Amino acid sequence: MLDYLSEAQAVALIGLLGGIALGLAARVGRFCTLGAIEDALYGGDERRLRMWGIAIGTAVIAAHLAMHFNLIAAEDTAYVALSWNPVGAVLGGLTFGYGMALSGNCGYGALARLGGGDLRSLMIVLVMGISAYIVMSGPLATLRVTLFPVDMAPDPQSMSLAIESLTGVPRWITGVAIGAIILAATFAHQWEPLTIRHVFWGAVVGLAVVSGWIGTQWVAVHGFSAEIPRTHTFAAPIGETTLFLMTASGTPLTFGVGSIAGVLAGSWIGSCLRGEFRWEACDDSRELKRQMVGAALMGGGAILAVGCSIGQGVSAFSLLAYSAVPTLLSIFAGAALGLRHLLLGYSQ
Repeated sequence: MLDYLSEAQAVALIGLLGGIALGLAARVGRFCTLGAIEDALYGGDERRLRMWGIAIGTAVIAAHLAMHFNLIAAEDTAYVALSWNPVGAVLGGLTFGYGMALSGNCGYGALARLGGGDLRSLMIVLVMGISAYIVMSGPLATLRVTLFPVDMAPDPQSMSLAIESLTGVPRWITGVAIGAIILAATFAHQWEPLTIRHVFWGAVVGLAVVSGWIGTQWVAVHGFSAEIPRTHTFAAPIGETTLFLMTASGTPLTFGVGSIAGVLAGSWIGSCLRGEFRWEACDDSRELKRQMVGAALMGGGAILAVGCSIGQGVSAFSLLAYSAVPTLLSIFAGAALGLRHLLLGYSQ
């Protein structure tokens, strides 16, 4: 592939293909973070939440099998190589989750809605991307680094790698076992049985994330530049894509740009297949203001937590990174609090 494409084009293509799968999962499979939480808390339907269990379990098993066959070098990824800041992870996760409730979508969900013609989501996407960059490398970057430092870790920040170091048990055995436990728990005690659609699209999300790890690792091994293995996350890459659209003549393609384009394309294809594509705009200024505030919280929160609901909840989880579980639980808790305030008021 590198005989015909530059390394930047190759990683963008890998991101594009995985992004298309994720876009289809959102529109056709109705895989949605906030929708899953809302269904479980207020609709008595846990099936979309269980799709998360399928996505995570599949990603953990697939990623660790890929490690066994030397297709992923977990130590080179940001989630494992960098030390995680517990305060930043929890505070960022809570902020992201609360902002997600205010916006009505996470970054991934907003992109999927935008691909279906929802112009309200365009504002969410833009504000979230700008907010992420303000905290990551803009005016608030120095304050973020001072309060929530993230440095190179002395040891790999992964449960399976730590167990391998301490006991000698191969990381892939630990990963497959934990992934299998997650899947078993997902299928146990179902109030409403999961359908083939739930299982299939949940697995697609997990495999799409792992495809990013494998693809970018392959480019890193066979290319000449110091490419860091990456996979899908939807906070900083939104800002990255915005910058690319404005400065493409001097800015190379990246995995993140391809990923964002892929989700938009996949969700557009999915909405057309289901006959759901239609242009929508916001006719309530109060609603738009709430969504913009939520988007700003999501962008900043994702940078503090070093990942969004997909970035930490599936991508980091696939490597069993220390940060994944507390961040994902914080995101869910923040979203639950935000939904409660929206539905019941702040006095409840």
